[in-house]
Amino acid sequence: MTEFQFLQDGLKDQQPYMQMVQSIMEVRARGPQPLAFVHTYGCQQNVSDGEKIKGMLQQMGYSFTDRQEDADLILFNTCAVREHAEDRVFGNVGALKNIKRRHPSMLIALCGCMMEQEHVAEKIRKSFPFVNLVFGTHSLHRFPQLLYEALFSGKRVIERGVDDHTVVEGIPVRRDGDIKAWLPIMYGCDNFCSYCVVPHVRGRERSRKTEAVLQEARQIISSGYKDITLLGQNVNSYGKNLEHPVSFAQLLSQIDRIPGEYWLRFMTSHPKDATKEMIDVMAQGEHICHHLHLPFQSGSNRVLKAMNRKYTREKYLEMIAYAKSKMPDLSLTSDVIVGFPGETYEEFQETLSLIREVEFTSLFTFIFSPRVGTPAAKMDDPVPYKEKTVWFSELLKVQEEIAAKRCASLVGQTHTVLVEEESGHPGELSGRTQGNMIVEFPGDPSLIGSFAQVKITKARNWILKGELAALVD
Repeated sequence: MTEFQFLQDGLKDQQPYMQMVQSIMEVRARGPQPLAFVHTYGCQQNVSDGEKIKGMLQQMGYSFTDRQEDADLILFNTCAVREHAEDRVFGNVGALKNIKRRHPSMLIALCGCMMEQEHVAEKIRKSFPFVNLVFGTHSLHRFPQLLYEALFSGKRVIERGVDDHTVVEGIPVRRDGDIKAWLPIMYGCDNFCSYCVVPHVRGRERSRKTEAVLQEARQIISSGYKDITLLGQNVNSYGKNLEHPVSFAQLLSQIDRIPGEYWLRFMTSHPKDATKEMIDVMAQGEHICHHLHLPFQSGSNRVLKAMNRKYTREKYLEMIAYAKSKMPDLSLTSDVIVGFPGETYEEFQETLSLIREVEFTSLFTFIFSPRVGTPAAKMDDPVPYKEKTVWFSELLKVQEEIAAKRCASLVGQTHTVLVEEESGHPGELSGRTQGNMIVEFPGDPSLIGSFAQVKITKARNWILKGELAALVD
């Protein structure tokens, strides 16, 4: 088994740098307090990383702004999963050049998954000389030191390199809201799907110790958060590399036993590791939402093999059937890739037939995007992109019909809804069901952050309309 280092107080050696950054910015800030503009791209794991970055900045005396023009530090936390996300980052970084010209003392920093790719770091180095600081996902806990070096030296600081043998605890978190909370339980991925860059930029799987996860879960619950999502590239692999292995189902059960008023979710699950034990824990749990996000990516066994997904269509459908038998009210969501290299239209039709059979609540759908360094990027890809967009539209139409049917079936039912915000329409609130479906209904803003019973009265596309039936005690 791989040896892992667990740093319980991962910021201990960063404290002197945090103090020095604070001292420098007391003099250098343009206003009474240094301001940071932090923007995160990509998945929930990136959002969680962004909250840690904000936590460290807060301890270094920074406050936050939504205006780039006002910031002493602009930081983009980047995503490498799809080409479109990378293009957006490059475009938005290029737009910072004029702001930097007006405010030369401003620092511009780029971090996250994109920065762990050599070709990206090289492009930043050559094409964006006004970027002061570049660091990857594995240097997150060294952010104060890197920021200090950039401030003190006045030179560019670039740090990359995969350290996938360390789990760092004790990084402060400044959460973006007071209703939802992200709780990482592991980092990295061992699956090496042929299209995916994640193992290359986040490293191999490392599970946090169970007690560390439980301690953070208790803190989140006691702080009043109502919707908690456990995070990992493949949560079903949790615990395999711990000294005393703990399965994900066992961890889920332990968290569920923590008293409080909250919902518990998790993502993402890999079908090859999904177990009936996990489904049983979901079905029996007090707080666990009957919502399962289980990416299938393709309905064709040949394509799944080319993707290196390590399960079959039949195994996937068997697990779905078992889950539905244990939770008839289960809400299912998934990820789908359209136009994987070599995929034929007939194989694409196998994907559509699986979608029709399962009847997902919603799908996250993507046209294949080649990622540098992955096997799929080198595969023959004879189908033109324009043809793939036609397939993509066909898939969306099928899923829209299923979603409309599913939404219509909920009319007349009463569901527990976690009220999240005002909807944008006067006197109306917006919330989500356990199945992660949006519900809008008339109500007073004082209900935000609470659970309510809402009777569904109308189904409009992806949004349900309802009326307040009762509050949940």
